[in-house]
Amino acid sequence: MIEYLANIDQQWFLTLNGINSAFFDELFWLITGKFAWIPMICVLLYCSFRHNWKVGVSMIVAVALVITLCDQISSGIIKDAVCRLRPTHNPDIGGLVHVVNDYRGGQYGFVSSHAANSFGVAVFLAMVFRRRLFTWVILAWALILSYSRIYLGVHYPGDIVCGGLLGAALGALVYCMYKKVIKSKSVTNGKPVFTAKGDAELLSYTTIGNLLLIILIAIIIFMMK
Repeated sequence: MIEYLANIDQQWFLTLNGINSAFFDELFWLITGKFAWIPMICVLLYCSFRHNWKVGVSMIVAVALVITLCDQISSGIIKDAVCRLRPTHNPDIGGLVHVVNDYRGGQYGFVSSHAANSFGVAVFLAMVFRRRLFTWVILAWALILSYSRIYLGVHYPGDIVCGGLLGAALGALVYCMYKKVIKSKSVTNGKPVFTAKGDAELLSYTTIGNLLLIILIAIIIFMMK
């Protein structure tokens, strides 16, 4: 059964990874980068600290905890325990994998740390803000970021799905802890936080604008080459 699922996973990977172009090489290389989403992060910090500095600190600590748990469990525990070779390191299909800038990642790829981190943060923030538009936008952001790992050839779809589920579970867990802290009057002075529709809308439009900016930069880079 496991071998059957692995074969299907491999076939889906080769199909998805095989859909590529020079422009998408530039686009997904930017999307997967750590610094591409700085505007979104800055707006999140603004929305956090403009209410109350204690709320801002609590938000930073909570998001950092989500990322730390997702990263350490996925990379520090699961990858070394499962030892599933990345597509780029798999001798059976390595020559068929489309890679960008000769990036091949580490030896093992199950589960995807990028998927765990992005879906962990997305689920946590969606539960904090609880606005439909923002929920759809932030989950779409996590999905696009996760897909970039398949495009770059360093993860199978199964790595992404399992990483995303791990991240979602950890994001929800940290939210439960965060909710208890944020309800404390010592943090919020008894005032509600993140109930304003404007916070969620600002973050939603910033995330969309951030993606459009990345696309624009990718177009410029593509045209200059």
